[in-house]
Amino acid sequence: QRLKAAVHYTVGCLCEEVEEDKDVQFSKQSIAAISEITFRQCEIFAKDLEMFARHAKRTTVTTEDVKLLARRSNSLLKYITQKSEELASSNMEQKEKKKKKSSAAKGERTGEQEAAVTENEDSNMA
Repeated sequence: QRLKAAVHYTVGCLCEEVEEDKDVQFSKQSIAAISEITFRQCEIFAKDLEMFARHAKRTTVTTEDVKLLARRSNSLLKYITQKSEELASSNMEQKEKKKKKSSAAKGERTGEQEAAVTENEDSNMA
């Protein structure tokens, strides 16, 4: 119920924006109808995504499932693909930064350990 109310509120806000931009009016009934259609379509999308993942023998919905869902809308598919690539490259950059930090920290520890070993060897010789 809360989700349905949130969808209705969001559709209402979007309709207000369109009213201002296009100088048109939406009745409360038309906003309610758009909200209901939107909610039902989202339910269908959710079921489809779940089925795509299940068909691939996965329990998690991936970006590939979302791309498959959006395949009928070229502009939406293009947008999703672009955002997916941006996220992937961003994740790769973050992983590389983490690797550099961890390898630098390991290098510092290794240097400290070598100094300790050298000191132990020097004291053992004396």
